[in-house]
Amino acid sequence: MKYRYLAIISLVLLTAVVLSACIPQLTTLSQRAANVLDTQLSVEGVTSKAERITEDSNDNYSGAPATPDPGLLAAYQSALEQVYTKVNPQVVNITVLVDHSSVSGMPEIPFDLPEIPGLPEGQGLPDGQDAPGSEGPFYGAGAGSGFVWDKQGHIVTNNHVVAGAEKIDVTFHDGLALSADLVGADPDSDLAVLKVDLPAAQLFPVELADEDQIRVGQLAIAIGNPFGLEGTMTVGIVSALGRTLPASEGILAGPVYSIPEIIQTDAPINPGNSGGVLTNSDGQVTGVTTAIESPIRANAGIGFAIPVSIVKNVVPALIEEGHYEHSYLGISGLELTPDLAEAMDLEQGQRGALVAEVVPGGPADKAGLRRSDRLAEIYGQEVNVGGDVIVAIDGQSVRDMDDLIAYLTTETIVGQEITLTVLRDGKEKTIDVTLEARPAPQIVEEPLRQERGSVWMGILAREMAPEIAEAMQLPNDQQGILVIQVEADSPADAAGLLGGDQILDLAGEKIIVGGDVITEFDGDTITNIHQLRQLLVNAEIDQEVKLTVLRSGELIEVTLTLAERLG
Repeated sequence: MKYRYLAIISLVLLTAVVLSACIPQLTTLSQRAANVLDTQLSVEGVTSKAERITEDSNDNYSGAPATPDPGLLAAYQSALEQVYTKVNPQVVNITVLVDHSSVSGMPEIPFDLPEIPGLPEGQGLPDGQDAPGSEGPFYGAGAGSGFVWDKQGHIVTNNHVVAGAEKIDVTFHDGLALSADLVGADPDSDLAVLKVDLPAAQLFPVELADEDQIRVGQLAIAIGNPFGLEGTMTVGIVSALGRTLPASEGILAGPVYSIPEIIQTDAPINPGNSGGVLTNSDGQVTGVTTAIESPIRANAGIGFAIPVSIVKNVVPALIEEGHYEHSYLGISGLELTPDLAEAMDLEQGQRGALVAEVVPGGPADKAGLRRSDRLAEIYGQEVNVGGDVIVAIDGQSVRDMDDLIAYLTTETIVGQEITLTVLRDGKEKTIDVTLEARPAPQIVEEPLRQERGSVWMGILAREMAPEIAEAMQLPNDQQGILVIQVEADSPADAAGLLGGDQILDLAGEKIIVGGDVITEFDGDTITNIHQLRQLLVNAEIDQEVKLTVLRSGELIEVTLTLAERLG
């Protein structure tokens, strides 16, 4: 499943851009409420009234179409008006500038913004090209959303909205625009905190919902900045709970951990809504709108929000420490399917998380958890079997890896001792594990991605790491550049280079493996992305190079003709 992240990226010159929000001053919640007589403003009240109307209609049914109750419609409409009146002043628009000339590639975020309000005419240039005859850097302008956290001026948004930004501006509902500083960010939960200098009287913090009261079918209201249209409200329902989402768009761009307990909604959200709010009928924040699933790169009725339970854990730590430490178990695993259960001589209906790999030296390894120790063939494919099957954590049932990740994320802290109930050789066993802090990624997060006009291979690539080497059954110290994707009709495609074909889940981290590993470039040993990039910078268009490639454990030579990046 490919998740589209909702910040908007468009390439412009150095000119700073602010999306002004010109929302007139709204009447207070109490004033609006005083105008609504004898109506139930909560969803529950509206539902009760609807049930009474239905009962009355059944008792007096005459065959004629039912007449809509204007009071019911007025109550629903008034409820939405009050939510907007309350929440809109709490939501901000965020614009960022990123030096596009200093990085190898911008994030793959849907919908370039063809024209940014407030940018002088003629300054928005497509595809990252600088103005003819101009010199110096050019900048990517991103637009997203955020919300006021407290009276001290802290603003919460998505990490992917502000990642790599050199300049951040925040625009409030009344059009006031201020520069903001980044206080802290956590890519693994896709949350970030900014700070603005503004008197407390001008700040309207959000009210957080009780995560235990969120239910499928409840009203879901999104307010944010889609396509740069400030103060936009859309309405739907909570479509599902407990989804799992990669922490950022780029499975191909580096290590990505999973965010559990995601809220799914059909409230229309679009690029630019990232970092905005999803609220209930009382205007309480239930989640942070983050991503969409869509074949058309816009709203298709499936949107996702980071749940308030994770926001409550992460944001205070970002304010106090600038970072957040995630609990770390140190395993990779998969759901125990009926076929896997049969291969392990377990009951076919057995549920749990099968431990496929145990990270050497990690908490699980220290506690004695066992990894899969043999292979079994299922439908012609070899799979790992034989490891411990986690069926409970601290007495809570574990049906699959998502359950395990969700508990670790929302219910544990670093240094906490947990008790795992596992099936080992068909017998139940308890194991105590002391959780540690999730280690910093060992893999370069930035993929090899070349710009228009540069010498081009046509690959996305990343540096090897011990975990990747082990997953590919290579020596742990194997060095080189792993090809994770090959662009169609590129020089690499013509030369027959192969990208990855498997996704490894390493304790929630999604890693694409199985592709070619480039170890030499025209005789020069390659150990990191920087070396390969420098060789490409010094190479010429149409130059023929010989690559030494490790494929399926064997070294082969591949001849590749470099080309110019045209698009």
